[in-house]
Amino acid sequence: MRRLLFSVALSALITGHARAQEPTGSEGSLFLLLPTGAQAVGMGQAMVAGKPGSEGIWWNPASIAQQDSRELAIHHSQTVAGVGDALTFVLPTKSYGTTALSLNILNIGEQDVTDVNGDVVGHILPRDVVFAATYAANITHRLTTGLNYKIVQIRVDCSGECSTVGAEVRSSRAIDLGAQYDVEFGAPLTFGAAIRNVGGRVNSTETNQRDPLPTQVELGAMYRLKFIDHYVKDTELRAAGSFINSRSFGGKSVRFGTDVTYQGKVHLRAGYVGHDRRAGTSAALGFGLQSGGFAFDIARTFGGLPADTGQSPVYVSLRYLF
Repeated sequence: MRRLLFSVALSALITGHARAQEPTGSEGSLFLLLPTGAQAVGMGQAMVAGKPGSEGIWWNPASIAQQDSRELAIHHSQTVAGVGDALTFVLPTKSYGTTALSLNILNIGEQDVTDVNGDVVGHILPRDVVFAATYAANITHRLTTGLNYKIVQIRVDCSGECSTVGAEVRSSRAIDLGAQYDVEFGAPLTFGAAIRNVGGRVNSTETNQRDPLPTQVELGAMYRLKFIDHYVKDTELRAAGSFINSRSFGGKSVRFGTDVTYQGKVHLRAGYVGHDRRAGTSAALGFGLQSGGFAFDIARTFGGLPADTGQSPVYVSLRYLF
């Protein structure tokens, strides 16, 4: 029952309104559409052409191809869907591209198991888990590509006396493919494209069949506005936009975001997610600070179902570059 309630709430969260939809894939795998990383969220999730470090793995695996520092990061989120934590280690090399390993866990919340007398005899822990192995490389000075291989698990673990509930693990495998192209080497305009959650199927307890994972296709661009350099010293302004198609899981939408950077250390971000008329819209604000090898980012979204329930999602990222 906990898993069913979560699927209903998460479906409404992703599509932006509470009326029932008719998705073509497993409802239990909808957590794959939740955003990861405070930088991307602060920019309205328009990150397919960006290079935000380790969190870019979840938006476009090609984004880490040109990273020159090792990175250890955790990306934390608190939403109506649950508490999420994504751990990532990025390892670049000079000649063989960049690799990364990631573990993303969404904890939906512990639930007590009681006996006929109402005494607690066990605990149920529903969780969604993704393990991702990433490889990205430069094809030319302008073109980079990347791939994620993901193992997806929809888990219900139990401790204590759980004979009436029982543990359950449903697994699947999928890949993400991405590419980024700089108009000129070092130029301020980059195009990005990615297709995510391809090839996997999950046994659905609702339909009793193997349903596909929610595949997403995204196209976008990011541009650094050079004219700002003439008016504000030590300040950069980047603007990004993307178009995304999540099949029937929220349908088609556009996303926009901006990032104002002062002296390469302080970031102020704003973003907007616009859905088709069947759904809703949301806005986001973000802040980032970098000192030496440490980077801190935080973002919050506004509008939609989470705001209506009194819980606006909060995202925090901590990164260490070395």
